[in-house]
Amino acid sequence: MKKFIGISLAMLLAASSLFAQTRIPADTIFNNYYKATGGKALWETIKTYSLKRSYTSASTTPYTANMSASIADNSLYKSKVIMNRSFVYTVKGNEGWVKVPLGNKVDVKDLSQAEREGISLELYENLVPFINYQNRGLIATTVGTETVGGVATNHVELQGKSVKYNLYFDAGTGLLVRQRETAGGVETVTDFSNYTKSPFGISYPAKLVEVNSTDRKPVTITSSITINEAVSQDLFKR
Repeated sequence: MKKFIGISLAMLLAASSLFAQTRIPADTIFNNYYKATGGKALWETIKTYSLKRSYTSASTTPYTANMSASIADNSLYKSKVIMNRSFVYTVKGNEGWVKVPLGNKVDVKDLSQAEREGISLELYENLVPFINYQNRGLIATTVGTETVGGVATNHVELQGKSVKYNLYFDAGTGLLVRQRETAGGVETVTDFSNYTKSPFGISYPAKLVEVNSTDRKPVTITSSITINEAVSQDLFKR
């Protein structure tokens, strides 16, 4: 009996060792994504971007959003247009505010720390959440393989102080196909598709389908991006 237990334990340890040896490092998976979407060298030259998105859902009023970002300045401008009313959110470094239309006037309010942190995360999420992740205090761990929508994927967990991402990359193409983000007690699942090459040369998902644990209703997002074109600093003025 003892001999049998010893053999079983040895087999278990060998299997665990084999898994550890064959598990693809997270950085390799990230690099495969960069390679599939234009090359890491090109990604490293991104300084600014402008993003246009349209949001549609069977249960809510459609709306659009325009975003402009300066990565070096940790600045993000986000204008949400709902029924011809524009709500402007801005984060610049450690500051953040929102401009709310009230009749012919605009009310300016400071964002809470949680709101500011959430929009700061979008600065990178709008591209990919693992950009410069180590310097941003995030830890990446390969979880293993998983099938998502019939596609074999490599699963990476990216953990930060206030957010956790579970990222699923197509094992064949290297592209990110699903993201599960948990922040502030809310889980948001986003599926990415229709990768399109931008004029800059980097490919991005032009279609996203997003569901969060609060509303539980899918939102379809269409997206277009321009990279390293001039972004007016006036956007980041309070």
